[in-house]
Amino acid sequence: MFAPAAIGGYVATTLAVFAVLALGARWAGVPAPGIALRCMCSVHVNAAYFALPVLDFLFGDASAIFPVVLFQVCGLTVIVLAVLEHGSAGAGERRGVPRAVGSALATPVVVACTAGVLANLAGVRVPAPVLEGLEFAGAAASPVALFALGLHVGTHGMRWRPVARVEYFLIAMKCVGFPLLMWAALRYVFGLSGPTLAMFVVIAAMPAAQNAFIYAQRYDGEIDLVAAAVVKSTVLTAALLPVWMLVLPR
Repeated sequence: MFAPAAIGGYVATTLAVFAVLALGARWAGVPAPGIALRCMCSVHVNAAYFALPVLDFLFGDASAIFPVVLFQVCGLTVIVLAVLEHGSAGAGERRGVPRAVGSALATPVVVACTAGVLANLAGVRVPAPVLEGLEFAGAAASPVALFALGLHVGTHGMRWRPVARVEYFLIAMKCVGFPLLMWAALRYVFGLSGPTLAMFVVIAAMPAAQNAFIYAQRYDGEIDLVAAAVVKSTVLTAALLPVWMLVLPR
């Protein structure tokens, strides 16, 4: 599950693409919250609720998704939320970097993931009634997020409208550019091949996570753009998945 070359390659490639996209957006004059959300839409994948069943169906093994989830929640999410916390406040109340990072680390999803890992390492056994209640609440997380996304799309109406180039770019980057870059890096830099390479490329090809939409709502940043990226990348991912499986080794 924690193969150093595979996980290290995935993390390094993701952070490198994230940094390049952030620098490009900064050069284009995009505000800090917009940079964070656009980068998240480009490299943060819908791991738990899309990639997990896909990997289980295609490879009969979804274990590779769990270290990716940990990396995204405890690494990428903290970076994105710290930027949003630091850049979303008004000029008179702008938070410093340490306070912004502290706020990001105190976010419930980060606290929950970190606490779960520490409890697992410490061998803590949760009483069965408590665990059942937590599982019930946790199972509602994705449907609630998807409901909020659908409510936003429904409120604004499904209509033909001009699409900005940045929207095309985000969707193409998430569904095609990022997985191709991941394939090239893992294949030629980290020396992966076979099913392991295919699994991590498929993970990279998953759509943008609905968490990006939740954060866009929370910090009032480019909600329409993020909602479109999440919805359209999900549709395009489903259409491209057979193509990936034809060209990737298994």
